[in-house]
Amino acid sequence: MTTLYSFRRCPYAMRARMALRYSGVEVQIVEVSLKAKPAEMLALSSKGTVPVLEVEGWVIDESLAIMRWALAQNDPEDWLLKDDLAGQSLIADLIEENDQVFKVHLNRYKYAERYPEQSMEHYRVEGEVFLRKLDELLEGRDYLLAGHISLADVALMPFVRQFAHVDREWFGQTPYVRLQTWLQRFLDSDLFTAIMRKPPL
Repeated sequence: MTTLYSFRRCPYAMRARMALRYSGVEVQIVEVSLKAKPAEMLALSSKGTVPVLEVEGWVIDESLAIMRWALAQNDPEDWLLKDDLAGQSLIADLIEENDQVFKVHLNRYKYAERYPEQSMEHYRVEGEVFLRKLDELLEGRDYLLAGHISLADVALMPFVRQFAHVDREWFGQTPYVRLQTWLQRFLDSDLFTAIMRKPPL
């Protein structure tokens, strides 16, 4: 039995669930209460953060590693861009920038009261650098790196969604029209709506 310990609204868990669902891996999803993390999960991964995937006694506790494991099982629409070395490099670069740089700005923008050194608007402007880059990548195509979804789109989308939702009215009035369309396409997709259904605790 393959088990995923997840939290519905966590962006890291979202991207792991999307990859697992897309690849067709049968997985039991355990919805975790962050205030009362299950002992079974903590026994598997002392980090205490979701997502955690257990596959026949083997544990993967990084969302990107879970995504890559799922795509290694089955990648029917070539999310990995397996015949495009330049594309694979761009996937890695975009995800690293998202996870190491944009996520910092997102946290400070979303929880600005915890970071009183600067204003909320300051943190938003810092995050916009990445939004602008993504919007430019979407010129002439529906997805970031190819004419179809790649690993980069799915790995980044939950974080862009979170940034957009801090102030939806602001995001809707930005010039990042291509990015708005890209995000909405994901939000409306069968893949995203399926992984966001509320499971029992």
